[in-house]
Amino acid sequence: MSAEATTDERASILLVDDMEDNLIALEAVLGSLNEPLVRARSGEEAMKALLRQQFALVLLDVRMPGMDGFETAANIKRLDQTKDVPIIFLTGAEDDSGYAFRGYATGAADYLTKPFDPWVLRAKVTVFLDLHRKNQQLERLLAQQQADYGEVSAKLAGLEEQLDADEPPDLDTLRDRIRELRQLLDRGRP
Repeated sequence: MSAEATTDERASILLVDDMEDNLIALEAVLGSLNEPLVRARSGEEAMKALLRQQFALVLLDVRMPGMDGFETAANIKRLDQTKDVPIIFLTGAEDDSGYAFRGYATGAADYLTKPFDPWVLRAKVTVFLDLHRKNQQLERLLAQQQADYGEVSAKLAGLEEQLDADEPPDLDTLRDRIRELRQLLDRGRP
């Protein structure tokens, strides 16, 4: 779906690593997904990027100078506008095995060791992109249903006012209004 995704459906991926070679490798592996890839060379840069735009996913290196991956993840999960963005931690194979536990404890959705299998990384990222798109579809559907509900509610209020008036509407007018309301309600059904 990514190659055919419309502009609205495109889902940016934030790549956070202090090493240029690692960023190049991530871009090479994920480039075929045809989604916007945004680089950040530090936890601080990542936080700025997350506050500027919406991301479907963050790929986050654990070991970075300054704000490391764990601290960055904790900051991401602390903010209302970024707390639901999934994080995949990336770290060297020689790192302490406690890193995985610590990563999940700080809110990581997944954890991969470097060097990673490109197919596995691309497959995991694709799953999160699909979930992001499904969430967007649900949000649009909910917004449409709320708008339909508002329209039905307004029509009902208008009908109530007419019924409360000194001269209530005739039977044909009532039937027309009820038909309109049914059409609005049917439009919102799956």
